[in-house]
Amino acid sequence: MIIICVRESCEKDMAASSSLDRDVSRQDQEEEDDDDNDNGDDDVPHEQGEVKDLNDEKEDSESVSFKDLGVTDVLCEACDQLGWSTPTKIQTEAIPVALQGRDIIGLAETGSGKTGAFALPILQAILEVPQRLFALVLTPTRELAFQISEQFEAIGSSIGIRTVVIVGGIDMMSQSLMLAKKPHIIIATPGRLVDHLENTKGFNLRAIKYMVMDEADRILNMDFEVEVDKILRVIPKERKTYLFSATMTKKVNFSFVPDVLSLLAVFIYLFLLNFSLFFFF
Repeated sequence: MIIICVRESCEKDMAASSSLDRDVSRQDQEEEDDDDNDNGDDDVPHEQGEVKDLNDEKEDSESVSFKDLGVTDVLCEACDQLGWSTPTKIQTEAIPVALQGRDIIGLAETGSGKTGAFALPILQAILEVPQRLFALVLTPTRELAFQISEQFEAIGSSIGIRTVVIVGGIDMMSQSLMLAKKPHIIIATPGRLVDHLENTKGFNLRAIKYMVMDEADRILNMDFEVEVDKILRVIPKERKTYLFSATMTKKVNFSFVPDVLSLLAVFIYLFLLNFSLFFFF
């Protein structure tokens, strides 16, 4: 497990982690002192553990390009056309790992480039293995669903990416017709997606290779528990799963849960989702 912490991001939502940060810093300092005493050389760098502080790498990340992260040329050109000159911090850390086929949990502020962090790896995977009904993106609101769809279509316009937005407030028959055309990306709210799974003949998610939960803390809230469970039952277990959020609630706090039983419950749930890598921004 790799935990990457950026203390400057989401300070309000991560306030509960301050005491643990101090403990980690104190432990690191004690280990450095022990190493200095053992080696007798102040110039020997201290070996980092699994908790990694990205603040020290801020200057280096500013010079990184999307191509350096492993993004293919056609998608790099799309980023240039959108005015994305350099990747954001969460994109810099998440994209290379996503391209390795790992699962991700990301916490980053609104406007930090979360959508690009999961959209680029998914689009690159489609280029490598073209397939319809390739990825599912779950969101808690219709507004966010349309925003994500616009991002996917903007980045993937040059490679013919087709998306569909499945949310409430729109006629189900027209949505059924769009689903019948088998788009590459489905962006949906959990409730309306379950409606189609139960009522739209011939529609299923058995071919899905990627599942994304944006604003994951709200989706995993009890308000969506029934819908999420139904969706998880019908999508393949062999898939890539990304969870991204701008905030963490008391009900679902991936980073630091003070109650031991709550922490255990969260990690058991994530284990069942086959998570192998954790990012906290």
